[in-house]
Amino acid sequence: MNQFVQIEFDCLPLRSLPRLDAPPDAPPEQEALALSVRQAVRKHGAHNTFYLYNARCVFHLTNDPNVGMLEFAFQGTVLTDADDRRAQSCDLEVELARDVCDWITAPVVEWFRETVSRAVQVEFDRYIAAGDLQKTVERMERLAEATDSSGGFVGMGL
Repeated sequence: MNQFVQIEFDCLPLRSLPRLDAPPDAPPEQEALALSVRQAVRKHGAHNTFYLYNARCVFHLTNDPNVGMLEFAFQGTVLTDADDRRAQSCDLEVELARDVCDWITAPVVEWFRETVSRAVQVEFDRYIAAGDLQKTVERMERLAEATDSSGGFVGMGL
């Protein structure tokens, strides 16, 4: 436990998605993700917009991982500057997933829920600086090319 805040997420650069619908035989989770992505594109557009999912943010309030831990699940968009060098804002759906903090109160949970967006914005800047954003964009572009060259079929998601 070396970090005060642990943040994990999967990232979809919205401008690199070849299509916004799920395949007809997609499982419910994939359909729900496709719907969330479409809503994000409608609300924020696809340029300089990144969709985060399978995401969690953990706050440690003590030096014991079994006492004073709050874990939030989240998904939503991060909007960056014109050059994709800095996160400018986040629009996230955040919910408390679990906690080991018997003294927590509802107003404090709400304050931490709002703090998740600020923590994610800082972490996204670290993600960009590490080069992970560029790697994700390149991977999505390769997938789009493979989809286009195969007539829209790239297998069963394997």
